[in-house]
Amino acid sequence: MVQIIPTQTLSSPTFIINKISATISTKIPIFSSKSRLFSDSSVDLNGTGNRRDRVLRVSSKVKDKVSSAELKEKWLTSLSTPLHDESECNDKRLVEWMIGVDPDVSGALALLRSDDFGCSAQVFDSPHVRLLVGKTMRRRLDTRSIVQLLRSFDAPPGTTAYIEQSTPFPTDGKQGWWSGGFGYGIWTGVLVASGFSVVPVSSLMWKNHFELAGSRLSKDDSRKAASTLFPSLSSQLTRKKDHGRAEALLIAAYGKGLVLKSEELFKPEALLPKSEECLLESDAILMKAG
Repeated sequence: MVQIIPTQTLSSPTFIINKISATISTKIPIFSSKSRLFSDSSVDLNGTGNRRDRVLRVSSKVKDKVSSAELKEKWLTSLSTPLHDESECNDKRLVEWMIGVDPDVSGALALLRSDDFGCSAQVFDSPHVRLLVGKTMRRRLDTRSIVQLLRSFDAPPGTTAYIEQSTPFPTDGKQGWWSGGFGYGIWTGVLVASGFSVVPVSSLMWKNHFELAGSRLSKDDSRKAASTLFPSLSSQLTRKKDHGRAEALLIAAYGKGLVLKSEELFKPEALLPKSEECLLESDAILMKAG
């Protein structure tokens, strides 16, 4: 006997399809923001959107550069002391002053003063005190002695002081980073508070000026260069540890615009323009006595 089983109605698969369709429609909205990519209005055939993005990016970079320059200018202004009015000027204004500072604890300060009769140069080791840190004896800058040293110059307000900007190197270690930043901060703060206009300069900048940059050159070359520029101070630059004095002198010479070519390092005298030729105070005294 044959039994006939009736087939399923069409309503069932239709219901299943509708269910799937409903599920898909809930998960993938047909008119979502992502689907607008396929609409005619969103297609940028001319690439104007890309150009606009590039213009905005370039404009942003220009603004960043302008903002960076403005911020740097404000920072330098904060390190400067305005000159007094002309009514407050005195005979000290007839003398051009220039200071160079190597801010390390083993560094120094150089003072150049020039007038119609010549230029005198002096160099002073950075004042320091000894301090026991843990079980190690270390040196720290003597801030009060630095203040007293600067006051003893009786320099006019606004005198420019070039200082080597502290730049940490990986080989210096944590102690070197701390010491470099500490010395740079102490010298900068004391100079500004004492009425000087501070100009930070990187070591690479002033060394390039005197052609002293490069791995083949050492601190001994800085001492030779300073001895060439200031021959009467050569007796104070004979030891290896006198490199701080030499670099302070070279930083001051950089600020004053003195020039020294690398081939002149081993000559007894530097060939400087007569208008910039420097004589030490001792030499000037001997000339007057003669």
